[in-house]
Amino acid sequence: MHVRISSIGLLIPRPASQDTALTASIRSIDPASLEALPASAGVYRFLDARGTPLYIGKSVNIRARVQAHLRTPQERALLRATRRVDFIRTAGEIGALLLESQLIKKWQPPYNVLLKSAAPAYALYLPKGSLQPHVVDYEDAGRDRVHGLFASRRTAEAGWRAQIKRHGLCPSLLGIEKTTLGRACFAHQLGHCRGACVGLETPLAHRRRVLKALRQLDQYAWPYEGPIGVVENDGRLHQVHVVDRWAYLGSLSEDLPVLKLPNRTRLDVDTFKILSAPLAAGLLTRVDLQISRSEREIRSSTFAPHEDAA
Repeated sequence: MHVRISSIGLLIPRPASQDTALTASIRSIDPASLEALPASAGVYRFLDARGTPLYIGKSVNIRARVQAHLRTPQERALLRATRRVDFIRTAGEIGALLLESQLIKKWQPPYNVLLKSAAPAYALYLPKGSLQPHVVDYEDAGRDRVHGLFASRRTAEAGWRAQIKRHGLCPSLLGIEKTTLGRACFAHQLGHCRGACVGLETPLAHRRRVLKALRQLDQYAWPYEGPIGVVENDGRLHQVHVVDRWAYLGSLSEDLPVLKLPNRTRLDVDTFKILSAPLAAGLLTRVDLQISRSEREIRSSTFAPHEDAA
């Protein structure tokens, strides 16, 4: 008898037709392609009869993850359309995350929901002569007077408010809090403002600290002089993932010792989300890359570990 276990531990009969229908859906998939799947990290693709990706996923154990798909009744339509499953090995989870995001944007698989479009990035723009930064689209704003990098308008606003508090800036002068002329702002009453609103700090000194607070956010935009490499090694595969301005450009390995760089890279927020926090925390091994300017390429023999690398 086919059974399932309920949330309270009861054995409940499962209609045999459900298992039969799921098994029938899997029969169209080339068994050799399933047998070849490794129990290691990487990206896998469900392909239709023309070899076009229907779904792209990632896992630290490709074989186990694909087998989970094959046992899921809700994915019957995907399984029915699939003819084979292929994979690309990576040296770890970071490489799998980066490659999955890149391939989904490239192929736009119909059964993928997330990562299909490039999410917008946001920054703080300070108009000339103003003390009130505006949240703007990072790519559309240009680079003049733009500070920081944020995944949403909300995080941009929250990031700026955190800087205001951290630096003891005046919310009233920054247009965040309304106060009566000559009266201290509420932040000053709480000890979070140094008193520019009541003349305890000159406008010039306050403006200088505003600019300093904004410049500190620039480290999130791209804190490196040029492209960097992120190293992953699982004992069998050694890769250096090349990233420039939070755009994943590809991975160097024994199989791909040379990587051609594009003339222009466009920031990718998903890459930023994947790498920014672990890089800042020193959890990833970073290498500095030496670029052949004439050929715009990076070779696996031209990188050296960064002095802070683990």
